[in-house]
Amino acid sequence: MRSFDFAPLHRATVGFDQIADMMDRVLTNDSQPSYPPYNIEKLNDDSYRISIAVAGFADSDLTVEVKEKSLVVAGRKAEEKADRAYLHRGIATRAFERRFHLADHIRVTGAAHENGMLHIELQREVPEALKPRRIEIASAPVSQPDVVDAKTVN
Repeated sequence: MRSFDFAPLHRATVGFDQIADMMDRVLTNDSQPSYPPYNIEKLNDDSYRISIAVAGFADSDLTVEVKEKSLVVAGRKAEEKADRAYLHRGIATRAFERRFHLADHIRVTGAAHENGMLHIELQREVPEALKPRRIEIASAPVSQPDVVDAKTVN
């Protein structure tokens, strides 16, 4: 994999260190966990849904938290009875923790667990002060140029 040096970006910009740090984090982190699988859907311009496959987990085994602009989803399965003897165990119920970095003004509005899927609803809520607004342009009154009489200038 290619390695990128972001030092020139840090030297030439002010206030964009979050973007550079995020790009650096994404490009250097090759070992992203693949369990559990998930989807991210864009429902409309300001609504999103993260769906995570959590087959075998009960509601009480799952936690969804927002910490410092990160959504943290974790699953911890309680210890099973030792009296079961599996001939084949293909359903993974191992503990997991998934982190999603949230952009500014993204709020988690709810979570639902149904049919082995955990659905997390997200909403972008931009404050009024940051929304674009139209500025009315006022016309300046047209002024007549001063007429100077050539006879009085002498």
